[in-house]
Parts: sequence; C-alpha cells; structure tokens
Amino acid sequence: MNRTLRQVLTATVAACILTTAISACNGQAPAETTITATEAATTTTEATEATEDTEATEAPEEVKYTIDNIRKYIVGADDPMEMNDGSMKVMVNFDNAATTPALVPVMHEVDSKLTTYGSIGRGYSAKSNYSTSLYEDTRYKVLDFVNADPETYTCIYVNNTTDGLNKLASALVESKKDLVLATRMEHHANDLPWRERCKVIYAEVDEQGRVIYDELEKKLNENKDIKYVTVTAASNVTGYVTDVHRVAKMAHEHGAKIIVDGAQIVAHRAFSMRGATPEENIDFLVFSAHKMYSPYGGGAIVGLTEVLDQHMPEFYGGGIVEIVSDYKVTYTPYAPELYEAGSPNYPGVVGLGSAIDVLKEVGFDDIQSHEQVLVKKMIDGLKEIDNVIIYGDTDDISDRVGVVTFNFSDVNSGLLASRLSEKGAATRRGAFCAHPYVWRLMGIPDEETEAFIGCDSTKTPGMIRVSFGIYNTEEEVDQFLEILKEALQEFRTGAIDNPMIEDIPKEY
Repeated sequence: MNRTLRQVLTATVAACILTTAISACNGQAPAETTITATEAATTTTEATEATEDTEATEAPEEVKYTIDNIRKYIVGADDPMEMNDGSMKVMVNFDNAATTPALVPVMHEVDSKLTTYGSIGRGYSAKSNYSTSLYEDTRYKVLDFVNADPETYTCIYVNNTTDGLNKLASALVESKKDLVLATRMEHHANDLPWRERCKVIYAEVDEQGRVIYDELEKKLNENKDIKYVTVTAASNVTGYVTDVHRVAKMAHEHGAKIIVDGAQIVAHRAFSMRGATPEENIDFLVFSAHKMYSPYGGGAIVGLTEVLDQHMPEFYGGGIVEIVSDYKVTYTPYAPELYEAGSPNYPGVVGLGSAIDVLKEVGFDDIQSHEQVLVKKMIDGLKEIDNVIIYGDTDDISDRVGVVTFNFSDVNSGLLASRLSEKGAATRRGAFCAHPYVWRLMGIPDEETEAFIGCDSTKTPGMIRVSFGIYNTEEEVDQFLEILKEALQEFRTGAIDNPMIEDIPKEY
C-alpha cells in the first residue's frame, strides 16, 4: 500500500470508506458500519448531556480559557489535602516541572470520548471507526501545534518523553560507533538512551548554567562524524531556554541532524519545527502530555517522515505488519504505524489533543508573561532571605521558563523540602534526573560523585526547585515565601534538628 492510500484510509471518518477498503479485500463489513462517526458522536453527546450534573469538574458549554481564569479549570487546584498531622490544607503546588495536574476540560473530554471508544484501526464498527478517526486526526493537531508540515513530518504517539527518546535512539542509532553530540544541561532521558547505544560527547555549560554555543560549534568542527545533535529546549533545573534553531543551523552545516527534548517547553512557549530558514528547521522533537495538563500517559515524537521510514522500531507486534507467514514477516514500510505496535493509548491521545486546544486558547504570549512575573517575584523574595544560594542568572530571566532552584548554606535541603511539604508547599528536591548539570552548578567535582552512591536521599547533594504552572498566582508566591521563612526559622532556632551532610567528602 502506498503512502497516499494509507493516509486516506487512516484519516477517514465515514464508515463507508472503511467498508470500501474491506470490500477490496473480498470482506464484508457489518451493517452497523453504515452509521457515520457524526451520528455516533451526536448520540453520545445526547447521552452524556442527559447524565451530566453540575459538579465543578464538568467543563462549561462555552468558556474562553485565559491566563486569568484558568485556575478555575485545574482539577484539585483548591481542594484541601490531608497533612501528616491530620490537618487539611490547600497545597501551594510548585512542582509543575515534574508533572502538571489535569485540566478540567481535558478530563471532561477524555471521559466523554470513552463512551465512543472502540478498537483503533482494527475493528469494523461505528465506535471503532469514530475512535480511529479521532486518533488519527489528533496527529495532525499535534503537527499543527508545533508548526510541522504534514508533508514532511509525522507524529508517532509515545507514553512520555523518556519513552519517545528511547524509541528514537533505538531507531536512529545504527552502530556503537555512531557519534552523538549533547550538552551537559540534559535530563537523563536525553542522555542515557544515547550513552547506552553509541558514543556521546558533550558541550559544556557556562558558570550560570547556559549552553555555550561556541562550544557546540567547536565540537562539531573537531568531530566530523557527528550524526545527531541532541539538546533540551528548556532545562528542568534552571529553566533556561535553548536557541534550538541556532543549534539546528550548526548541526545541518556539519551534516548532522538535530533532536530536541521538548518536555519542558511545550506548556510554556510556542514551539515551531520551522526556523527562519530551512537550515534552522528542527528534525525531531519529543514531548509528554503529562507536562501539559493531561496526565493520561500520552506524548509524541514529531520527526522527519523520510528518515523514520528508513529505520526499524524498538518494539514489535500487532499493527506494524502487512503479512506474517510461517517463516517470513513483511513489515509496514511507513511511519508512524511502524513505531506503534500493540493497542494504543486512546485516552492519552484524546487528552493530548484537548490540552493542545486549551493551551493555544490561553495563548503562549500570556503564559510566558505570567511566568516571568512569578519567576521575578520568587527570585526577589528569595534574595531577601539570609544564606540563600539561587542557581542561574538572577538578573536576566528573559530566557527562562517558570523554574527557580535554590539552597540555603546553613540548612539541609532534603529536610527543608520535607518540612515545606508538611506545611503545605509542594516542591521538588534533589538533582532532578540531571545529575551532571546540577552538580556542576553546585561546584561538585565529578570525581567526588561516586561517594554519593548508596547515600540516604537527604544526604545526597541537591537543590530545592519551585516550578510554576499556568494556574499559579502571585499570592501563592507570597504564601510560599512565608512558609519558607517559617520553616527556616524552625531549623535555625533548633526547634527542628538540622543535621548537615556528614558521610560524604564535603558539605555542599
């Protein structure tokens, strides 16, 4: 089957098109396939509306989502949680770089579409046709979301960014001798999949933690065999945004392709696969839906179709074959099907599509402006507290998404983070799956890091991270700073034990 026919079949909505395809293979479709997807959707909508109540988790019929009202549409944002002492508190959730809560309209959309759920690409029924159509149509929504030409790029569904980068590395790396250039800013998800499959070299970061672009250029000049340059679009540690189009141009000028870890960018800034010139275009992007208010296990690889068609997947099974005989297998020669063996995650795809709609409606200009206000307010507040260490550039925050990391020289960060949680403030503490980057920023030499193996988590060097979502407020920043000051006072006055790190070579 050629690509054009395949695209027609997978994009179809009307069951009669599927029936035609079945007839071409001398099969018969059940009579129920004469029901159109539109009719099925209408029936489902009527049934759903008949059973809906007025709970706060229901999405309104008509609403314009904005940065000012979006908090009302975040699941659980203002619901109290039971603390260890039995008290009930509304949490200040500043752990959004790890994962985001669900949007109410996303939850509503997933729930409503489950009433029309059928097997994807395999069944012959109205529900199957409707689900398959929605599943395939969402690919084009994803491509549009990142400004990717559907004639050039394809969308492969994955479980999360780590899953996507592993799938990509498995497909693209052809030999242990393949050479990949990364940076010391990378999350483990954009480092270890390459380390385990081929040779990786690294461009350094400066003392503030920013990518050194001249270092990338130097590595490309010195190593003519680099096949791929892989970089994060935004750091989960400092929030720095990488100029990926500048890196793309460098890579392409040296015959390499660029891969972008988009986990920390897609919910914060508008992203485009297209650069100002063709040389600046991005070749591959991977991101997760759970970072963008859809925690249903969805995500995507957006990549060059022509390249992906030339490689083989990491997993094998149903859905990626044309014919299997006793001793021979003929696989489909085309992405994305080739990379999606097995039954797909339909709720994850529905949630991803719905989250895209909401984020676009809120608007990335407003999201960016809102985050900048929160970051500045947080940094300014931290600067007023004694013995604070704030990582990254605290003066120029224009190239940062909503992430701030810090420590206090006189208080154990692990114990402090735990105390903040007990008092109603959610943060993240540790090295954030970016150990080399974090420990560089902390001034810890690489040769000393082996001493941390087997350490209790409170005794392993790390930072405290606050990370903002679109629903966080300036009032929450003020509230957090007050909670932080109270906790610090408890440690500093001896009300709570404050053991510093003793069983590693130095105190950090």
